[in-house]
Amino acid sequence: MSSGDEGGIRLLKKHKKTLLRAVFSRAGLIVIFLLIQVALVVMAFDWLSDYLPHFVTLMTVLSTVMAFYLLNSSHDPSAKLTWIVVILILPIFGAMLYAYTVSDLGHRLLKRRFAERIDETRQALPQEAEVLAAVDREAPEIRGLSTYVGRTGCYPLYRGSRVRYFPLGDEAFPAILEELEKAERFIFLEFFIVDEGVFWGRVLEILARKAKEGVDVRLLYDGTNEFFNLPRNYPHRLEELGIRCRSFAPVRPLVSTHYNYRDHRKILVVDGRVALTGGINLADEYINLHSRFGHWKDSAVMVYGPAVQSFSLMFLQTWNVTEKTPEYPYLDIQPEPQEDAAGFVLPYADCPLDDERVGEWVYMDILNRARNYVHIFTPYLILDGEMETALKFAAERGVDVRLILPGIPDKKMAYALAKTHYPALLKSGVKIYEYSPGFVHAKSFVSDDREAVVGTINLDYRSLYHHFECALYMNGCEAVADVERDFLETQKLCRAVSLETVKQESWWMKLMGIVMKVVAPLF
Repeated sequence: MSSGDEGGIRLLKKHKKTLLRAVFSRAGLIVIFLLIQVALVVMAFDWLSDYLPHFVTLMTVLSTVMAFYLLNSSHDPSAKLTWIVVILILPIFGAMLYAYTVSDLGHRLLKRRFAERIDETRQALPQEAEVLAAVDREAPEIRGLSTYVGRTGCYPLYRGSRVRYFPLGDEAFPAILEELEKAERFIFLEFFIVDEGVFWGRVLEILARKAKEGVDVRLLYDGTNEFFNLPRNYPHRLEELGIRCRSFAPVRPLVSTHYNYRDHRKILVVDGRVALTGGINLADEYINLHSRFGHWKDSAVMVYGPAVQSFSLMFLQTWNVTEKTPEYPYLDIQPEPQEDAAGFVLPYADCPLDDERVGEWVYMDILNRARNYVHIFTPYLILDGEMETALKFAAERGVDVRLILPGIPDKKMAYALAKTHYPALLKSGVKIYEYSPGFVHAKSFVSDDREAVVGTINLDYRSLYHHFECALYMNGCEAVADVERDFLETQKLCRAVSLETVKQESWWMKLMGIVMKVVAPLF
């Protein structure tokens, strides 16, 4: 096949992804409903002209009732405003869409199963009293954070776990292969994207070989891969290689709101002794073997020691959602504490179905406690009112708040939405930079040379409200300095954003941002 043919296939694949994402998003449904409602209104003028005043009265009453209901609901203020706008534009279909997407209709089974998995494992990894006593002596400011995270899903605070930071997926790749080669008992992989290429090909070769040697190999990937990257029978193909494989919430020809909740986690666990998380997926662009949006800036962490248990638990909780008889093997493996490991680590997961915004609260806790600086990598900036206020308040009380975002975006609408937040943040003293060489996919916070988070959680509605996510919080660990060093080195490659550069943005970018901001919580 010629390079031109490959380029054409790649372009068609890209257009297919874009179309399917648009159609299967809630924003896509709104556009479809809007067109249907416009058609119905036009027909109503022709067919029901005698009853048109009654029809208009009905829509007005419905819109008013729904607006009062939303204002008194427990939703985030930004989501309230969005739904009110949608219902004012689409009184009938908007109310139907709200009832369907916000209620438990369509995803109650998924919600119940996840709740069961969390409840049955709440005592699986008890918090060690010695660790709490140590944190009270050495870092009492994070005691409340550890209590909150532990309450949400049995994720204890650890000490004696060493963390290795990778500033690029390119650097994590050989380390991943090295750890996989060492596997003797089990390998767990849970990733949002799996795409055939060099990265996945090298990993798959090791997995197949290890499975033949008797290693328990399990792979869990998000069901949207069946649209974009993998055939529907891919789990069966891997089963033939001895690899146990599941597709999370595979998309079927059945309308259900559980499709809105995707598994965005990235987890690798080998033998209960080492675990990895971060931004990288199992595809070539994440290690810069395939360039989509310039240079791909990502990050990851490997953790060694007792904290690996939490990543095993996260994987098994999700894996067992579809199992008739849930089992939690290997949780009894207790890795030896790393003698050279300083500080504390706290692995945690976020589930969109439990009314707990763990990812957002951890970020806000760091912002609220920061004294000197908070430096942030994020590919997207689609903020609710609370997060925007936390960023602004931190800057206004003298904290050096800096954000590094992509210079070459992967999604034009998300890029336009991010820019709608720039003026308010800049006026409060937040410093914003865009990565000139390409796309930033890293998701991390680092603060005061003391604490950091590296994981899968973006500063956007999908990550904070609609995705299954995970991350590693670090306090007093040597890797914290590595995260800060990476931020400062990356900043040298960025262009600074100012109020003047914001004014110079194209009119269509500004217009797109204004329009899309109205429905941002639906993305």
